[in-house]
Amino acid sequence: MEIERLLGDKIYPGRGIIVGLSPQGRAVSAYFIMGRSENSQNRLLALDGETLRTESLDSSKVEDPSLILYTAMERFEDSLIISNGDHGKVIISYLKEGKTFKQALKSCSYEPDEPNYTPRISALVSLKEPFAYTLSLLKKGEGRCKRRFFRYSDPTKGGGQLIHTYKGDGSPLPSFSGSPREVTIDEDIEVFSQKVWKALDKDNRIALYVRYTDLVDGKLEERLYNKHSK
Repeated sequence: MEIERLLGDKIYPGRGIIVGLSPQGRAVSAYFIMGRSENSQNRLLALDGETLRTESLDSSKVEDPSLILYTAMERFEDSLIISNGDHGKVIISYLKEGKTFKQALKSCSYEPDEPNYTPRISALVSLKEPFAYTLSLLKKGEGRCKRRFFRYSDPTKGGGQLIHTYKGDGSPLPSFSGSPREVTIDEDIEVFSQKVWKALDKDNRIALYVRYTDLVDGKLEERLYNKHSK
């Protein structure tokens, strides 16, 4: 499904991850953030080499850095880890010890931001052939953390999956439910990036990063959009 239809009718999908393949077989990885409160709006995405982080615009306005400042995308060997919180660092620490993505996330939970209890989402993406990826969703259940994992071992070229934290706007914010949504991906990174950015509600969107990786030579093509800048 086109990204405009998946996101265009949602005022507040929150933070989101898109993973898939371009029509010619490049690995596609994207991450976006949105914000309603002053604390959430006070952010941007910044690149440091191949590492993507959230940063504050004005440190004096940060209320809880543990929930808004984190590494959103980081490479470890031939894998890319994408996350909407500090559990990304937990995943990498487990991988370095020879443990698995699932083992790492069994030690993590949803965010403690009552009453929303924002889900923690993440992705483990292979940057070599055979291309594969796993998405995860950690959300509040009835007295426990519900952990779901979605493995894609033979993805279709020109397609991918989208997962985001909220179904839409509300009070409290309703958590994402079901499986990741199937999304159509363009070969042209500029075309696809613009589609995602324009599909996000203009009042609540904060930043978007899109990366295309050639699985043969590792060449990167990327786009970064920030609503605000320092």
